[in-house]
Amino acid sequence: MISAFFIYNQKGEVLISRLYRQDLKRSVADIFRIQVISNTDIRSPIVTLGSTSFFHVRHENLFIVAVTKCNANAALVFEFCYRLVNIGKAYFGKLDEEAVKNNFVLVYELLDEVLDFGYPQNSETDTLKLYITTEGVKSERALKEDSSKITIQATGATSWRRPDIKYRKNEAFIDVIESINLLMSAKGNTLRADVSGQIMMRAYLSGTPECKFGLNDKLLLEKDTSHKGMARKSTAVEIDDCQFHQCVKLGKFDSDRTISFVPPDGEFELMRYRTTENVILPFRVHPVVNEIGKSRVEYRVTVKANFSPKLYANNVLIKIPTPLNTANINVRVASGKAKYVPAENAILWKIPRFQGQYEVMLSGDAELSAMTVKKAWSRPPISMDFQVLMFTSSGLLVRFLKVFEKSNYTSVKWVRYMTKAGSYQIRF
Repeated sequence: MISAFFIYNQKGEVLISRLYRQDLKRSVADIFRIQVISNTDIRSPIVTLGSTSFFHVRHENLFIVAVTKCNANAALVFEFCYRLVNIGKAYFGKLDEEAVKNNFVLVYELLDEVLDFGYPQNSETDTLKLYITTEGVKSERALKEDSSKITIQATGATSWRRPDIKYRKNEAFIDVIESINLLMSAKGNTLRADVSGQIMMRAYLSGTPECKFGLNDKLLLEKDTSHKGMARKSTAVEIDDCQFHQCVKLGKFDSDRTISFVPPDGEFELMRYRTTENVILPFRVHPVVNEIGKSRVEYRVTVKANFSPKLYANNVLIKIPTPLNTANINVRVASGKAKYVPAENAILWKIPRFQGQYEVMLSGDAELSAMTVKKAWSRPPISMDFQVLMFTSSGLLVRFLKVFEKSNYTSVKWVRYMTKAGSYQIRF
């Protein structure tokens, strides 16, 4: 597996060096510095020199490098590198050169714990923090009690959760956060529309509860329809691909599409998903931009919200490009504020609060200065940024969240939805 692990700064200086096997010498660190860091032509994250492969990840001002001489699983090596970045963030707040230099003893301690003879071990931050801590020295009795808990957690079926967690009020918060990407042609045809979503959960639950989570997933609802004879296809969402936290029991999901899991304590990402079918566009933009001769451009941009009038979009920003030789712009808006920003060659139209089914319009004209060499305006697309609470572009809904625990306590569940702009562009 991994024969050596290094962390370099941007200059190529070795900050952390650890050899796990005898098939490599420490001088291999110089090879990576000369062949990769000093060579600007190399952009691939995997570089093979002879029989030695270098896997590297760039983070902040660091190169995180894993070296191997065997045919290692590349996905596993990169997953380990990114896990190490997350561990660094959890311990130091930010993983950069300064953090590594200030805590190099702790970094070596963490590396010895998460890698054994080059094989990745337990990299759960919550588990590591139980026995690798920068806090004061504990008494021998406390250490014995903690060590027994650590052994159960690190070797048990649920390494991500301690069994003795207690809360006065048992609550679970679910955030469905979607990012919508859109590219619309000048004729109003949708060239690309997809949604990338994530389901974040904050679990403040006592004991070791088992949670069951249900979505309006098309495959699940079609299965329910065949049993109950109910037609619910209109509310179903077709999820193209999804990725789960390690706590989810994948066997149950494959068999009956039920998301069943024992949650980690606190906040974690339960699921990522992507959908391309029946995407609901939160905003429609109708731009009319006319070039009048060589000295003037007229703008008339209409924006309409497609969601319910009971909902509001926050921090709406519409960026309308202008020609490079723009000298002056006069704009008029009925809602929000619009101004010309020469540094960005664009009109920035800000609307703090945008009600659903509401329509707003910007009109204006740009005065152009004369150019010695006339170049055709490339017309970059109009882009938008926004956040809409309690709305999902995919139509995804949480149907239920059930919590089962042997003490049968009552738990409170909260669900919140939010859709935000990813790459939301309209050509004109």
